[in-house]
Amino acid sequence: MKQDLLLTGCRLATMRRDAGAYGLIDDGAMVLRGDCIAWVGSVDAIPPEYSGIEVENLRGHLVTPTLIDCHTHLVFGGNRAREFEMRLGGASYEEIARAGGGIVSTVKATRAASEDELVALALRRLDDLIGEGVGVVEIKSGYGLTIEDEIRMLRVARRLEAIRPVKIVTSWLAAHAIPPEFKDRADAYIDEIVIPGLKQAASEDLVDAVDGFCENIAFSAAQIERVFVTATKLGLPVKLHAEQLSDQKGALLAARYGALSADHLEYLDEQDVEQFSASGAVAVLLPGAFYTLKETKLPPIGALRRHGVDMAVATDCNPGSSPISSILTAMNMACTEFSMTPEEALQGVTRNGAKALGLSGEYGLLAPGFAAELAVWNVDHPADLSYWIGGSPLHKFISRKSKP
Repeated sequence: MKQDLLLTGCRLATMRRDAGAYGLIDDGAMVLRGDCIAWVGSVDAIPPEYSGIEVENLRGHLVTPTLIDCHTHLVFGGNRAREFEMRLGGASYEEIARAGGGIVSTVKATRAASEDELVALALRRLDDLIGEGVGVVEIKSGYGLTIEDEIRMLRVARRLEAIRPVKIVTSWLAAHAIPPEFKDRADAYIDEIVIPGLKQAASEDLVDAVDGFCENIAFSAAQIERVFVTATKLGLPVKLHAEQLSDQKGALLAARYGALSADHLEYLDEQDVEQFSASGAVAVLLPGAFYTLKETKLPPIGALRRHGVDMAVATDCNPGSSPISSILTAMNMACTEFSMTPEEALQGVTRNGAKALGLSGEYGLLAPGFAAELAVWNVDHPADLSYWIGGSPLHKFISRKSKP
């Protein structure tokens, strides 16, 4: 059993909704008991029951909950630097995909890599995130596109959690692209790979959620719905890549199935936001892909705000459309590209990021009962985390996570 620890001399961004901007406590203190936070408040209100326990003075540093990257494709082989050059030469994401590049090119490299090689490659990107205070990472499959290779990707993701002090949440994303061997047979791919593979992965306890790519270059809403029906029968939550390149009404499909989130949403019709809002799903915004693809259609941030939709921010770390392994850069982009406020950006990688992963009662707040996973920063104010570009202001990462 870990010893109780009293943290003092810190400014706390608790991220509680009911505690003002950022939930700030200027002269804060916190008690960690075991793997959880036991008490949070001002230093002059420390309960007497905690007298005599070990004390660590953080000497004025800002403390936030560990950051959460709720949408990544962290496990993959190869890279797509050549496609980056092609886009700079005028080729669109859709043109590259239809020519055999895009996701399919990463599929080839991922299938060719061994499991150990995939672990080593993913660790580089994971360590980038940890170095910026990230302690919870969602990782999707989607670059294997066979049952064996999709399951192998999820096994790699589970291995990462045993190697680093992070929580990994896995998503089954076999409905990511149509592999060459199923060209023009998307329905057969759903029937022969996506659904039976999902059942097998779930039986091996490798899946925490089920995702899909609902887009004109991927799968229709009707095809994704068949996957969602299976996920529901298996008791697994769903989420969806929706409205990134066109309006396929994927967000409304996700809402009907009580999805944790719908992600991207640049083409979400403002008229659909109210209906989406009623589901309680999180809107996960991915400014890295918007930036990399030089998109111009902005997600309807104003409508999302007006209807009270919780907005998360994530890196979408992947080799093609968002080669970013920096959550702080994603936060800055969310502010500069999407006009989110720094507070909204930090909410997006704490409280709302946790909600997007179904972890609202465990992560995302500095509050009693929540995980004792903390980021301690060399900054004066939480807005600094979205302001500075390049370099990590992380002072240290406090993790009381028990090893699996």
